[in-house]
Amino acid sequence: MYARYDTDTEITEFSEKGFVQLFNGKNLEGWQTTGNWQVKDGVITLYPREGETGWQRYDAYLTTEKKYGNFVLDVEFKFVEEGNSGVFLRVGDLEDHVVSGFEIQILDTHGLNKPGHHDGGGIIRTAAPLKNMMNPAHEWNRYQIILIDSHLVVYLNGGLIHALDLSKTAIRGRPMVGYISFQDEAKVVSYRNIRIKEL
Repeated sequence: MYARYDTDTEITEFSEKGFVQLFNGKNLEGWQTTGNWQVKDGVITLYPREGETGWQRYDAYLTTEKKYGNFVLDVEFKFVEEGNSGVFLRVGDLEDHVVSGFEIQILDTHGLNKPGHHDGGGIIRTAAPLKNMMNPAHEWNRYQIILIDSHLVVYLNGGLIHALDLSKTAIRGRPMVGYISFQDEAKVVSYRNIRIKEL
């Protein structure tokens, strides 16, 4: 079940119709990366190469070849202990995801009492999640992300964690159309069941 954050702040249902797969379950067709992302049994997993560290290796991120504006994104992910990644949206410049897009954080912060904007479920430099819905390491999680113009709604594992008007936040003015990208933080992370419904 999906929801939409309208300009009058009402939440309304979306149907399942209209979704397409962003990941075919076999290879990285439709994606671009220089990172060591591998596909096996319908799962994409990042295995950092020896010596890889840090998060500013933007070309190593797993990024769509196509740009998207308004959409519902449905994606499952899991991480190892101290895992770290992120879902970037509307990235306008692949040379700098942080400045030209925004990130919904993936981090091993299960059980944290009061997560902040940089913890799991947070929107980096923008908003903390309404509650901590992140599962423990090695368990699958699910983001359902609805982005319509400046309005953003995010569910994590079925719980509402964001309902924001981005035009009233620290990331106002970011591109309205851009790439979707998964961060290579040089930590093992997996994604599956990636699908999108353009609006």
